[in-house]
Amino acid sequence: MKVAVSSSGTNLDSQIDPRFGRCAYFIIVNTDDMSFEAFDNEAIALGGGAGIQSSQFVVSKGANAVITGNVGPNAVHTLSAAGVKIFTGQTGSIREAVERYKKGDIKPQQSPNVDNHYGMSGEASRVGLGLGMGRGMGRGMGMGKGMGRCMASVTGVSGPIPPDSSKTDLLSREEELKQLKDQADDLRDQIQTLQARIKDLEKK
Repeated sequence: MKVAVSSSGTNLDSQIDPRFGRCAYFIIVNTDDMSFEAFDNEAIALGGGAGIQSSQFVVSKGANAVITGNVGPNAVHTLSAAGVKIFTGQTGSIREAVERYKKGDIKPQQSPNVDNHYGMSGEASRVGLGLGMGRGMGRGMGMGKGMGRCMASVTGVSGPIPPDSSKTDLLSREEELKQLKDQADDLRDQIQTLQARIKDLEKK
């Protein structure tokens, strides 16, 4: 049986990447002999639809189950339609998670535990300053056009905002505030994950 695991690295001792749709890599493990293949996640830089594309990818590789930290509604729908079982809330190494799966110590969940845009700010870990908060802030502030321009990249609004447009044309003050708070929460989650990984490496 094949299991797809969202990974921060390319081997079984790598840590699970908590983001399914925007993880750094996918490792496809054959549970019979623990042989595996590692693949770059090409959906990581997408402005939208990363969960769907990632789901289609693991299905195309013949995965019967997905082990990850968090998964959104679109990914759940796509995976469930293909009959793939989903195991969320997992941490630690790929090897440990697969062993838990083989022993039946983890149970499948067929409902999302994050929204569709989870993980966008975390793309900076793979693609420099990425398509999420990193590139949005860098481009917006660097060009001196303020937050109005960068919010288009961060929140997935298609196309750049014309220079003479106000950000309030697209987002109300309340919506923008909520999105900024959500992005701040995502960044905190990513920082906590990185700090945990640093501590793990320092112990070795």
